[in-house]
Amino acid sequence: MTEIKHTAKDFKSENEIRWCPGCGDFAIINSVQRAMAELGISHEKFAVISGIGCSSRFPYYMSTYGFHTIHGRATAVASGVKIANPDLSVWVITGDGDAMAIGGNHFIHLVRRNIDVNLVLFNNKIYGLTKGQYSPTSDRGFKTKTSPYGTIEDPFVPGQLVIGARGTFFARSIDNNVKLGQEICIEAARHQGTSVVEVLQNCMIYNNGVHDEISDPAFRADRQLILKHGEPMLFGQENNKGLTLEKGKLKVVTIGENGVTRDDILVHDATEEDPSLHLALINMQLPNFPVAFGVIRRVPAPVYDQELTQQINLVQKNRKISCMDELLQSGNTWEVTAKNGAAGEPGKCNKNEYF
Repeated sequence: MTEIKHTAKDFKSENEIRWCPGCGDFAIINSVQRAMAELGISHEKFAVISGIGCSSRFPYYMSTYGFHTIHGRATAVASGVKIANPDLSVWVITGDGDAMAIGGNHFIHLVRRNIDVNLVLFNNKIYGLTKGQYSPTSDRGFKTKTSPYGTIEDPFVPGQLVIGARGTFFARSIDNNVKLGQEICIEAARHQGTSVVEVLQNCMIYNNGVHDEISDPAFRADRQLILKHGEPMLFGQENNKGLTLEKGKLKVVTIGENGVTRDDILVHDATEEDPSLHLALINMQLPNFPVAFGVIRRVPAPVYDQELTQQINLVQKNRKISCMDELLQSGNTWEVTAKNGAAGEPGKCNKNEYF
């Protein structure tokens, strides 16, 4: 079998990218293109589906099959694409508004069904394309054109929705870490089932600096916990801070203080079926905790499109009727003829005369 080799350039289209200069979307598309190049999948097997928003121009900038759909419906269309074409590697590109607001119902049911698609969620906590309204992930009190006195709503946490919908894969990345984004997208693509990758993304125009407390190189080592399956949950400038459990809750500790050793630090298990610890990692926030990045949850479960194909094959194998002609000729049938009638007279109905 010939090994399939691609480069990231193979997935770049000739279209001019029309995102704002400095937009975090540039880094995200590089991560995705680099990941696709490493998957060993034929170029023509990729399909990129998007909804509406700045992120949703993604298909135009990809040298793959693509579909720029309508607001909030990318997940529904992608579901149909995957079910109709199970051999395709299907990618959904969406934003916090597109996926969490008008597309919220489609989003949770995609996750619940566990259809084998990869969803990349750009989270800049704002509506950028429509010029700066607050979104479902905007922080309480955030002032925008549609909340001039500050929002009085609590935001969605994408990872919480994934866990609540019994999701099998959730990861978090950040736009200025292209390598991390690439690694996560590769794992997402290899996962059997719905993979959701939240990317913290910066909007230069309407929410510039929204993730600076996390992303600034001056202190990101102390504020980012990069999770690796099977490795201790360590972070910090000297990699000497970590997480332990105390009375069932996460606690930040420092190795060498109060008798804490490396052996006390929790080891990340992304494959644990019980989502309790995964949810706790998703919920960590500054200033008391670092923000968790990497693959947080990756568990096996029945995959909808595979189960559907198996079900169809089983029904076809055991069916008594295999085509429309057989269906129409089944049961009680009869033919209306005129052989016993005079010319011009109505024919007689012979109920026992079968085709």
